[in-house]
Amino acid sequence: VVAHDIELVGIDYLSIESFDDHEHGTHRTLLGHGVLVIEGLNLAEVAPGPYLLLCLPLALAAGDGAPARVLLVER
Repeated sequence: VVAHDIELVGIDYLSIESFDDHEHGTHRTLLGHGVLVIEGLNLAEVAPGPYLLLCLPLALAAGDGAPARVLLVER
């Protein structure tokens, strides 16, 4: 992912890595290279194709993540 200059990874699971991984290696690698991660998406009814992705995170004063409303607009 990092080697291919991908800017964002979205996953339809609660986390991009195992909950047993206390080192958070995947998160550290991706975020450390500027790759944004959106977890917990519902992609069940999304057909392949070009989309505009809009991610609207809740503005929180502190922390390293936030709940977000994510929208896909067909192109």
